[in-house]
Amino acid sequence: MAREPAKRPRERSSGPSEKRPSPLRLWLRRQRGMLRPAALGMAAVAVIALLGVAVIAADPAARLHMAANAVSRSGFGFTVQELRVEGREYMPAEVFETALGVSIGDQTLGFDPAAARARLEASAWVENAQVERHLPGTIIVRISERRAFAIWQHRERFAVIDRDGKVLETRNVMAFGALPLLVGTGADSAGAAMIDLLRTQPDIAARVQAAVRVAERRWNLRLHNGMDVMLPEGHEAAALQRLAELQARERLLDRPLQLVDMRLPDRLVLRPQPVAAPQPAPPQAPPARSTRG
Repeated sequence: MAREPAKRPRERSSGPSEKRPSPLRLWLRRQRGMLRPAALGMAAVAVIALLGVAVIAADPAARLHMAANAVSRSGFGFTVQELRVEGREYMPAEVFETALGVSIGDQTLGFDPAAARARLEASAWVENAQVERHLPGTIIVRISERRAFAIWQHRERFAVIDRDGKVLETRNVMAFGALPLLVGTGADSAGAAMIDLLRTQPDIAARVQAAVRVAERRWNLRLHNGMDVMLPEGHEAAALQRLAELQARERLLDRPLQLVDMRLPDRLVLRPQPVAAPQPAPPQAPPARSTRG
């Protein structure tokens, strides 16, 4: 038999074998220069979004405020149906309502209790305030007022002040007419001590129309009958006690006196009211003549 020729081994290529890339990979290679900036921009947006989510998660008030704004813009949501106010006695209604900043029918979620509290405590009438919001529609306000203590007259102007001399009201002063009257520079800050002393002598206090501060050092008492009582500097309590004893024993304040000077500890100076000059008698008409002959 004839021998078959031996098969030649295939020749292998000395270079590396390469496969043809897919059309998608070729397109991506061509677009690589434009895709890189877009990817960077999307990454930046994602980082900002994550930071925003973190801030909102850390600040529930901000999240609720954003929700309230969304609800308010959409025109629906809870509305204020009840306002409960505790502690308001002297604070004028218009001042309170402006500071609170919410009314019946307003959006409940659109009301900021912290901001309302800050506005209330900025008012001269309010010492401290608490503001609560209860869904669906209740607002609770508790305030501690600065108490109207006296009326202060200074340079022909009147103001309602508290015990520390802080001015509370300058317009509707007549509504506080039952309060003690303090007059003069420095009477606002020093008046509380003087009024406290007067209250220890109720019979004297009932006769006092005003306590007048003199040279920011001492006090005069103007009584309802027009009499002035001059008190010594720094010894007002002892002088009032002495005055009460003189009134009980001698009815001193019922006399027709213009001035009682108690500035000296060892003497009492009294000045009577000036005596009115007698009025000249009107001229008399001459007697009528008789017409009889």
